[in-house]
Amino acid sequence: MTGKTYLYSFFAFVICLLSIKTYPQQLPKREFRGVWVATIGNIDWPSVKAGSNVAQQKQEFIDLLDQHRSAGLNAIILQVRPAADAFYAKSREPWSRYLTGKQGQPPSPFYDPLQFAIEEAHKRGMELHAWFNPYRASTTLNPAHFSDDHITKRHPEWFFTYAGKKLFNPGLPEVRKYIIDVIMDVVKNYDVDGIHFDDYFYPYPDSRSTPVPDQMTFAQYNNGFEHIEDWRRNNVNMLVRDLGTAIKRVKPYVKYGISPCGVWDNKENNSAGSETRGLSAYRELYADGVKWMQEGWIDYINPQIYFPFKNRAAAYEILVSWWQRHTYGRHFYVGHGAYRVTENKVGWTDKSQIPRQVRHLREEHLVGGSIYFSSRSLTDNLAGLQDSMRNDLYRAPALPPTMPWLDSIAPNAPFGLLVKSLANGKMNTLFWQKPDAASDGESAYGYVVYRFAEGERVNIKDPSKIISISYDADKLQYTDDDIKPRHRYKYVVTAIDRMKNESRPSDSREVDEDL
Repeated sequence: MTGKTYLYSFFAFVICLLSIKTYPQQLPKREFRGVWVATIGNIDWPSVKAGSNVAQQKQEFIDLLDQHRSAGLNAIILQVRPAADAFYAKSREPWSRYLTGKQGQPPSPFYDPLQFAIEEAHKRGMELHAWFNPYRASTTLNPAHFSDDHITKRHPEWFFTYAGKKLFNPGLPEVRKYIIDVIMDVVKNYDVDGIHFDDYFYPYPDSRSTPVPDQMTFAQYNNGFEHIEDWRRNNVNMLVRDLGTAIKRVKPYVKYGISPCGVWDNKENNSAGSETRGLSAYRELYADGVKWMQEGWIDYINPQIYFPFKNRAAAYEILVSWWQRHTYGRHFYVGHGAYRVTENKVGWTDKSQIPRQVRHLREEHLVGGSIYFSSRSLTDNLAGLQDSMRNDLYRAPALPPTMPWLDSIAPNAPFGLLVKSLANGKMNTLFWQKPDAASDGESAYGYVVYRFAEGERVNIKDPSKIISISYDADKLQYTDDDIKPRHRYKYVVTAIDRMKNESRPSDSREVDEDL
């Protein structure tokens, strides 16, 4: 090999090395980073150990929030109605037995768990979405687990039994009305950021593929449908559509999202489906997520893509690509199966599986974030996933993506920013003024504080410069106690509205020595 050829080979090798992504991925400024907090069976909260101990329940939830916030998450999906029961006080349904140990028994001393959860999440700059199971009325047939006023006792004709569970019959008009009324109790009475359904619509087939016992309902309420499968999908569609209309009529800013199972339908059965061979939401659960997005009935879809890369039946990368082609201007977030990371199965023995999934979705154009099932898998740091979030994937904060179909008008910028040095230069306190209302009549819902080194260009597109996100319009100050001795900093503050539209930055300020 000549010296010249060797030199060319060496440079080619260097270029090849540089083309490999050895550097941390650029973090997005906007990304939905949610986690499901499951209450059914006390999966995530409250623990069985806490029992009906209110103080311990509250502390567990605070600890849970603090861990998720420190890991960079910005949204909690809290299960508030696991089985036609309630984790909230202003309900027409009984208190959940997963809260107090006995259905219908209120917490003592009394508190409202949902109100508490919303306040604590918002204190930490995190959204809280109320998660409902629309059709599940019980996970058991044990009469001791039902209160006397449970809906299955007041209206037994609304239910069928399947696989040892009581389920609302989706074909009954009065059932749809009742479920919407239940959910609207929360929309009207609580400051939730979103309403969320998971993947339980018509029941998952049992081991014997027992038929759903709704033939008599079909005969009575078929609405002109010839095939029971199309009728069932329409029953779910009507609930999804009518609930969305009801939510937006009362509080247009409340987000509405659904998390179906990961496979809409398989291509072998439907030319529009994905190149998969998994259980079909469309065909077996009668959940038509594509239609919900096409019609604009929901604001986001969050399919549970609980599969690894190159999975033979349903590959992660195939499903992410397929769902991106079916967003229709709404948001698509990936549901990750964090509970699977310790499974001794192909794909999951790779402990970098979910971090690689997050990096992959960020390379796609129409994926807005992630939601993880479930909280305990993260707080237990399974496979080091929480460490990966804190130190790499979510090492800088992010604002949730905006939803311009709901609100595209940004608030005005805060003004009058002042910075005062305290405690012999060990902390800086910022003060500012609330902005005037924007053209849509909205002022600030909260604020974002950015910090830059002295002389550094102000760039609010860089999320690594965010040091605080608050959801409190009246909190007009912030103390930065994470500063280095003998370093000078420059700050700007922006305002965000309820939909997280962000204002222009305030004027930048360094420490005012005259204060």
